[in-house]
Amino acid sequence: MLENLTAQPADKILALVAQYRADPRANKIDLGVGVYKDATGNTPVMRAVKEAERRILSDQTTKAYTGLAGDPEFGAVMRDLVLGDSVPAERVAAVATPGGTGAIRQSLELIRLAAPRATVWLSNPTWPNHPSIIKYLGMNMAEYRYFDNETRGVDFAGMLADLEKVAAGDVVLLHGCCHNPTGANLTYEQVQQVIGVMHKKAAVPLVDIAYQGFGDGLDKDAQITRQIASSFENCLIAASCSKNFGIYRERTGILMAVAKDADQQALAQQNLAFLNRQNYSFPPDHGARVVTTILKDPALRADWEAELEETRKGMLDLRQQLADELRRLTNSDRFDFLSAHRGMFSRLGTTPDKVDALRDDHGIYLVGDSRMNIAGLNAETVPVLAKAIVNAGI
Repeated sequence: MLENLTAQPADKILALVAQYRADPRANKIDLGVGVYKDATGNTPVMRAVKEAERRILSDQTTKAYTGLAGDPEFGAVMRDLVLGDSVPAERVAAVATPGGTGAIRQSLELIRLAAPRATVWLSNPTWPNHPSIIKYLGMNMAEYRYFDNETRGVDFAGMLADLEKVAAGDVVLLHGCCHNPTGANLTYEQVQQVIGVMHKKAAVPLVDIAYQGFGDGLDKDAQITRQIASSFENCLIAASCSKNFGIYRERTGILMAVAKDADQQALAQQNLAFLNRQNYSFPPDHGARVVTTILKDPALRADWEAELEETRKGMLDLRQQLADELRRLTNSDRFDFLSAHRGMFSRLGTTPDKVDALRDDHGIYLVGDSRMNIAGLNAETVPVLAKAIVNAGI
């Protein structure tokens, strides 16, 4: 049997990680992997996470299953964190998932159950796992324009023009905040226009919100998701706790389905539990319990929010420092987009050969599409990167 297998294409980011590790240069800089790092290059365990884990280990009396949907309290606190009061609780079905990737996978499985002929529309570019999973599931897929390589902002006219091609019942995947891989986000007014087009086309939104708290703050980062969820009878939302709680390896995510009424919510909840059963039965609980413990305790939540805000502001400072240094070196404002982008990533909008030059000549590792992880920088490496960008002719 196994001889019938064929080799699968290597994951480009994981291959880049391996290449970086094999590079003997002491001054190399890793801006490829999508993980937050502090100024020392470490991905720290947050203070509130450590305390929540201490309490859990001290008080936990069982490791029995929690249920197919996960702990209901986790669903409740995440619904409040992401949606606030934008949608009545009785309209929201939810299941815990293994990370944000698991939430995306389950959302696509649900779409395939409910509307197998629907086309899922993705931004160009988007997170590589989006098209990869869709292709693997054999679903229909299309793209809408999103990033303008000249301005390094959103190609909003192109986006609207492409969304006019959406058919009734199609699904449009939107990034809730901190667009990956570009860092360029829609404005409030632009989201209103997108909602208008989607209503006209009778499309269903799927929101991927993986970086809440990394852009403009917890509530502002949730604004687009709340706008969309409150504007449609049906909406799917995939959320991750990997970044904002720093619990990457705990694989903590959630899929929420907004239904038009309580009866439809019950049906959606039953189907989500069914899909969990087919894929992995009971979802992991430790990370979800950590998140629940933090969000339900006022003191822990305040400390978590304070540390998350420090992280967010640190990335904004690095963005501004890099934009300022490039302005100084080039005597132009063409890199000012870096300070306008939000989240961990920015896309330089350059060619693969210049990305190769950064790696080969300067030991600076970016993903081939020129996405770079701002959190991989520190105050000392920003000038190094800026000089390399100029030398590479970007």
